Amino acid sequence: MWFIYLLSWLSILLQISFVTLAIAAGLYYLAELIEEYTVVTSKIIKYMIWLSTCVYVGLLIFESFPLILVSLGLFSSVVHLGLLRTFPYIQLTSPNFVLTCLLVAVNHYVGFQHFAEQHYPFTEVLAYFTLCLWLVPFAFFVSLSAGDNVLPCTIAQSENDVVSNYFTKGKKSRRSGILTLFGVLKESVLPPARQKIY
Repeated sequence: MWFIYLLSWLSILLQISFVTLAIAAGLYYLAELIEEYTVVTSKIIKYMIWLSTCVYVGLLIFESFPLILVSLGLFSSVVHLGLLRTFPYIQLTSPNFVLTCLLVAVNHYVGFQHFAEQHYPFTEVLAYFTLCLWLVPFAFFVSLSAGDNVLPCTIAQSENDVVSNYFTKGKKSRRSGILTLFGVLKESVLPPARQKIY
């Protein structure tokens, strides 16, 4: 009796590890797709934001959800659209990103409060959380790495031009940044120098 009990726990652990690896592989693939097709991803995220907005309006009209819940959701959609303006370059310290994170927490709290007071079937609760609270923040979370490979084009944080600002961030002079870039390009493009063997 104890042997089959131990085997069942081993089976559960193996299934959990397999599911975890499958999810990790899927997220890695999604991140690669997002890095490759940032313009298409931006459009898809914009459509997701509009879908979420329409769902909130529908919940207000047809289901008479509380006004605070719907207004917080609509405000979150506006903040998400603001975060989408600089996509795929998302700065983690920007006010839009910090406000997005805070709104995710507040929306979850208000949603849990509402569903604790009113009884809904599990599928309806899951539909609300998936379409309204998880879809857009998850898309932004998966696409965070897409901004790492973006060349500076429109985001300027200082009085200098965009390229100078990009190369001098954290550097003492502009020349050292450019020289570092050319050194990295030289090492990655040109074959390594041969050593003479005597």
